[in-house]
Amino acid sequence: MAKLHELVPFYASLIDACSSSKHLKNLKRIHAITITLGISRNDFIRSKLVSCYASCAQLHKANILFNFAIRQPTFLFNSLIRAHSSLNLFSQSLSIFRQMLLEDKPFDRHTLPVVLKSCAGLSALRIGQQVHGAVLVNGFAFDLANSNALINMYAKCGHLTCARKVFDGMSQRNEITFSTMMAGYGMYGKCDEVFELFDGMVEAGDRPDGVTFTVVLSACSHGGFIDKGRQYFEMMEVRFGVKPVLQHYTCMVDMLGRGGQVEEAEKLLLRMDVKPDEALWGALLGACKTHEKVEVAERVAEKVYGRELSVVSSI
Repeated sequence: MAKLHELVPFYASLIDACSSSKHLKNLKRIHAITITLGISRNDFIRSKLVSCYASCAQLHKANILFNFAIRQPTFLFNSLIRAHSSLNLFSQSLSIFRQMLLEDKPFDRHTLPVVLKSCAGLSALRIGQQVHGAVLVNGFAFDLANSNALINMYAKCGHLTCARKVFDGMSQRNEITFSTMMAGYGMYGKCDEVFELFDGMVEAGDRPDGVTFTVVLSACSHGGFIDKGRQYFEMMEVRFGVKPVLQHYTCMVDMLGRGGQVEEAEKLLLRMDVKPDEALWGALLGACKTHEKVEVAERVAEKVYGRELSVVSSI
């Protein structure tokens, strides 16, 4: 029979699978087994359980497990901070970080990116700046995840100059770095900077991913750059092998609808490989109303609701 410590990686992987699938019932079964086997108090298993219960929106159980831990090492604090932040409970996430500091627990390079995410979610610039200081003092400035988190925090707090300063000072970048900086510019309508960064990303040899194209297409939509949007959408799969998903089609339909190209938006929607949701159909209907495309609106309404609706009067 396998020794108890040899069972830890196996059950940790099972807990990870529950976390990915958000399968609470299986998680409870596996948790019960780990208690029976006597490995539920293992630091690694406990950390996995905390994270998984949180990912299943069972924060009460996650907090109980954390509070009953005899030892509360850094990675267990990290798990709880990350768990709250992942559910957009940013204030609670920062409170746990403060508790960590008050208890003189050391933080590591995995702690601060999540803390910075919570600062970004709350637009808590002052705290974010203090965390930036901690990044520098502790030698994490060259860590990619910390630098990316700083860019995101400054951008979401409206300090694009500081975000760009971090970006320009990085010796190494990846697609997340570029996408995050581009998203920051996109939030404030700086479309030229978005396109410039995209070109720089490609020239540097970094391959744009689905998130990158969502950012670029969103910029095209809000900036009214229809021709550019078509070009980026076409190069996604042809040049970079990125298959369009619902978010990309939503950006395109929104862009075409805003620009009055309602028929083209309808054709794109009808030939897309993924199933449109009601929000996407609604975006097209909204464009129909704006541009008084009655016939298109009636076809769309019939597609969505399975029957003809009297949309003429509403348009």
